[in-house]
Amino acid sequence: MKTKYIWLLAVLLSFTACNNDDDSSSTVDNLPPLTAGEADFSNYVAVGASFSAGFSDGALFIATQENSFPNIMSKKFEMLGGGSFSQPLMNDNIGGFVMGGTVVANPRLYFDGSGPVVLPATPTTQITDHLSGSFNNYGIPGAKSFHLGIPGYASLNPYFGRMASSPTATVIGDAVAQNPTFFTLSEIGGNDVLSYATSGGTGVDQTGNLNPATYGGSDITDPNVFAASFSAAVDALTANGAKGVVTNVPYITSLAHFTTVPYNPLDPTNPDFGPQIPLLNSIFGAINQIYVAIGEPERSIVFSETEASPVVIRDEYLTDVSAQITGALMASPTFPAFIAQFGLPPSAAPIVAGLLGQTYGQTRQATANDLFVLPSSSIIGKVNQQYADNLTLQGLPAATAAQFSVEGITLPLEDKWALLPEEQLAIKTATDAYNVTIESIANANGLAMVDFKSILIEASTTGITSGNYILNTSLVTGGLISLDGVHLTSRGYAVMANEMMRAIDATYGSNFEASGNFVDCGDYPTNYSPSLQ
Repeated sequence: MKTKYIWLLAVLLSFTACNNDDDSSSTVDNLPPLTAGEADFSNYVAVGASFSAGFSDGALFIATQENSFPNIMSKKFEMLGGGSFSQPLMNDNIGGFVMGGTVVANPRLYFDGSGPVVLPATPTTQITDHLSGSFNNYGIPGAKSFHLGIPGYASLNPYFGRMASSPTATVIGDAVAQNPTFFTLSEIGGNDVLSYATSGGTGVDQTGNLNPATYGGSDITDPNVFAASFSAAVDALTANGAKGVVTNVPYITSLAHFTTVPYNPLDPTNPDFGPQIPLLNSIFGAINQIYVAIGEPERSIVFSETEASPVVIRDEYLTDVSAQITGALMASPTFPAFIAQFGLPPSAAPIVAGLLGQTYGQTRQATANDLFVLPSSSIIGKVNQQYADNLTLQGLPAATAAQFSVEGITLPLEDKWALLPEEQLAIKTATDAYNVTIESIANANGLAMVDFKSILIEASTTGITSGNYILNTSLVTGGLISLDGVHLTSRGYAVMANEMMRAIDATYGSNFEASGNFVDCGDYPTNYSPSLQ
């Protein structure tokens, strides 16, 4: 049994610049000359995570590194005496990397006409090869706030390992060693909640735990740990009088990674699903009666024969009523006849009752308040073969085992595929706390700040205007978010560079915008051809 492939069949939009018949040469001639104001751009250093690195389409590769917002900005800074801007470039435009002969990180994604797919190529970047020289871009994919000051982080993160000055170096230490006159400290705090979100909330909200050494990879960072780490980074970067710009943390649940897969993707016109609806409703009807009897009718599962239906999910925040379901089914005199429709003898009743109790003791159908991570689109409606095999070991026929193993239909989706409202609230609460810290420290140090949170809210609702373009957060067609659903497109990074320069103008008296020196986001692509390797 399968649902229709969830990816929306879409074609890439062609964003065409609006024509203007007016002769604008006189306007250009009247623009004021570019000035730096109070800022000194002679030695610019970027510190951050994947956005600073230029990560896009699920990978880091040369084209997006060259279109990273720090590299875009550095070219404008050169016009005001800025020096060269060195980045730890990957070896190719395939993306991903290898260790020895083993592919450790997959190549980049590309759009094949129906959805994002992995580029069929082998990465050439040996991630253990160390790069010599000093660098200006310390955007480290995967870095959390407290990682910036960890000695030996090079052994934990290969992106930093290939550029670290020594095995015991810290990210912030190496950045400060470049003696920057100007810096960007961007997206710090994003990864402190992102891994929790992309894992479907399987991690732990560590609020109250001040020891990050005890955190798991998918945990939410305690706001006090974040505050100490962010403050230490700013103190180090400003110690020599450098000026800079910081960004706050957006509500990442507005990104396409969490908004593309609908909560109700089960289409009754799908020939693999629609004909099964009467049988499914019969199965769940017996369980729904138990939900009603125990006073929780809202857990009832019903599939519509006329409209798209929500998937079935496991909700760890529900009371576990497995024992009540099993007991009620075993006590029902009609249960043996019920299982007979699956070709099962009365002796199988205890096994099936236990199976149904265990499977549906903490389940419900999804609502519009639930979010689903992008990879869930590849498993909804498909048989979980491992689960089916386990059922056959318990004595169920293979065909029956498969019927009870369809992801999101007869087998509730595991927690890793969904962000429940409680988990979304944990992300928002931590993000809000991080942003209070960021704004306070930025104000105390006279730093420029980009309100990335408000920008993403606008992009995910009305769309944001940049030059002749309106960009939004829709996957594939929105122009802002790349094919992985989280990171920006190169066009998105150009927008980010402009927002950075706008904040610099407002704080330090430069005039990038007034002098006509914003970049045209239309000069930057939203996607890359699979032939680019």
